[in-house]
Amino acid sequence: MPDVITLPRLAFLGTGYLGATYAICFAELGYEVLGFDVDEAKISKLASGEVPFHEPGLDDLLRRNLASGRLRFVTTYEEIAVFADVHFICVGTPQRADGMGADLSYVESAVINLAPRLRRRALIVGKSTVPVGTADWVEELVAKHADPTLGVEVAWSPEFLQEGYAVEDVLRPNRIVCGVKSQWASERLRAAHKGVFDLAATEDRDVPVVMTDFATAELVKVAANAFLATKISFINAMAEVCEVAGADVTQLARAIGYDPRIGNRFLQAGLGFGGGCLPKDIRAFQARAQELGAGEALRFLHEVDLINTRRRFRVLTLAAELLGRPVGPAGPDLSGTSVAVLGATFKPHSDDVRDAPSLAVAAALAAAGAHVRVYDPQGMANARRAQPALDYAESMVAAVTDVSLVLVATEWPEFRNADPTLLGELVADRKVIDGRNCLDPRQWSRAGWSYRGMGRPPA
Repeated sequence: MPDVITLPRLAFLGTGYLGATYAICFAELGYEVLGFDVDEAKISKLASGEVPFHEPGLDDLLRRNLASGRLRFVTTYEEIAVFADVHFICVGTPQRADGMGADLSYVESAVINLAPRLRRRALIVGKSTVPVGTADWVEELVAKHADPTLGVEVAWSPEFLQEGYAVEDVLRPNRIVCGVKSQWASERLRAAHKGVFDLAATEDRDVPVVMTDFATAELVKVAANAFLATKISFINAMAEVCEVAGADVTQLARAIGYDPRIGNRFLQAGLGFGGGCLPKDIRAFQARAQELGAGEALRFLHEVDLINTRRRFRVLTLAAELLGRPVGPAGPDLSGTSVAVLGATFKPHSDDVRDAPSLAVAAALAAAGAHVRVYDPQGMANARRAQPALDYAESMVAAVTDVSLVLVATEWPEFRNADPTLLGELVADRKVIDGRNCLDPRQWSRAGWSYRGMGRPPA
């Protein structure tokens, strides 16, 4: 990487999970950073040193960089337009209410409000996950709304954050992808990532950089998410086969994972994937491919989505089997039973309950007549907002006391490492469904539990 002496000043538009994490971490790398959002309550929290979501390690970085003066949060476009040399668009791109495609209204709003306020040459960089073709459209918006004499340019650099590991993913990325159209834009993006490269050099690491065109940069993120979703749904499809064949999907996954062409990551059968990215992204990818006339190429993603949904409701059948309850045409009747659901977030080390399989299963169990009590180490507030009709416990002990069935729905360490003997003294009946295949069946069976996993023989 060429040395860049002067670090550009950076703005991050949108301070949700993506923008706030990047703003805080880039300030930690030594940049002067402004975080911007129209949500005054969110900005007030961040400015006071409070991260409005759970992400390990981020609170300390926020407070340290606010104190250093390198990081500030604002609510006016004028401030970021005057301040920054590089503007990262980090707003949400949710699924549209009227279809599977992505809603780009937040991207449009950010660009058309920023562009006319710019008074010098700047680079606008998309970081949000978007349908292919969005960067060209943003370029057209900039050409329409920015002063043409300034030479404002557009680039695209997708994010690859994993919730629970996002700080490491920003500071020590496994790759940086940049879609650019000019040497100047390429140099600006390299300067904007100099802190990342400098940190890597001190740790004797390489950070692969892919400089490419707009379309390829946009496709990298959605293609990666589609692949991961496919891998998860594949092992869950194998779990369905294992259940009828009497095989153990965890041993199957272990065996095929030794093949270096396959690998063992994302081969954990369970309730399926959720969160704010994979479900909406694979649907938006399908919708965009259809618009481009390539819908047939991604038809398999429809089945990936179906498998993912189907695994959630397999839990209801397992619950009925364990509890000795009938399964009629309308589904299981769990009236009069009590179930503890351990986990509400879509994955551990997060408070994100968006499209969380755990919370969807909890709601389905309640709809089948069960009395459901939910506990999660970090996601309780968000879960209550998403599913206010469910009951919530303040601890794992309170959740499982006197219930007839325990469902481990998110693989938090607190649940994985729970003592089955101690829990057995609290429940009304020792029956457990391991929705994430994260427990030791032999240990739980020795403690007197009837154990059922996902794609595993009864223990």
